[in-house]
Amino acid sequence: MGIQLRMSRTLRYYLSEHPSIVNFRWSHHLWGSTWSFLLAAVAAYVAAAFLLLLLLLLLLPRRRPVPLGPLPALHSLAVAAASAVVFAGMLLSASAEIRDTRWLWRRSRTTPIQWLLCFPLGTRPSGRVFFWSYAFYLSRFLHLLRTFLTVLRRRRLTFFQLFNQSILLCMSFLWLEFSQSFQVLAILSTTLLYAVVYGYRFWTAIGLPGARFPFVVNCQVVLLGYTLICHFAVLFLHFLKGGCNGIGAWVFNSVLNGAILLLVLKFYVKVQLNYRKVGAVPEQEDGSSAAAHAGSPVSETKISTEKDH
Repeated sequence: MGIQLRMSRTLRYYLSEHPSIVNFRWSHHLWGSTWSFLLAAVAAYVAAAFLLLLLLLLLLPRRRPVPLGPLPALHSLAVAAASAVVFAGMLLSASAEIRDTRWLWRRSRTTPIQWLLCFPLGTRPSGRVFFWSYAFYLSRFLHLLRTFLTVLRRRRLTFFQLFNQSILLCMSFLWLEFSQSFQVLAILSTTLLYAVVYGYRFWTAIGLPGARFPFVVNCQVVLLGYTLICHFAVLFLHFLKGGCNGIGAWVFNSVLNGAILLLVLKFYVKVQLNYRKVGAVPEQEDGSSAAAHAGSPVSETKISTEKDH
């Protein structure tokens, strides 16, 4: 018990009580924190993806996949591990923030769930939860690598894949830039999903058996449904409490989430119809699942999927 207690305290210290976390402040002196960097990063990502695809088509016209060995599995493992760390850090940090500021909320009759959904007006991007929001933003660059792995193995690049990855990077930047409400719950749910999904992809990438149903797309739809409900709650609290911080960024975020939800639901219907016909949706070699970019062709026996959320 003594060792477990010390380990628990050490973990809590390094995930929520370390001075670098407690005293964190979002500023344009941090790496990747400027608008120019964000725009340049998105442009470089899109251009590099197209350039890689063009080079493959010119140099290897037979469309043979480039052998990547353990790289896809290692990438999935890295994303799963990073997501698990961000989830644990955000969970402990949110609990610590609620504990330390509960006395202040009594004046405005704010409950913890209201704070998680609706930051008070004037909230600054500093402290524990914004440290982990910044860590989540940085982790998005790790996700971008999967696009290049997909191009190397599939020789295919779609608009939705580039759009999805670019928009998620921009949204995580806006969370910090405008201290957007709802980001704590969004990061908790998203990183939990990533830890499960990419852990599953690692599992299948090393040759272990996958699920006999479209595992990832079902996780994706559950997350989007939960996000939709929370967005309605944020809107309700915004009018009830006289305003939530970063509501402009939240509106932009909501529109993009709505577009992604429609695309995923459209593809989800195709997945379910295909699943009923063939009885199973097998995982691809790269461990991706039916949570693919909308518009991917549905064949008689399998669904080609590469969309990574």
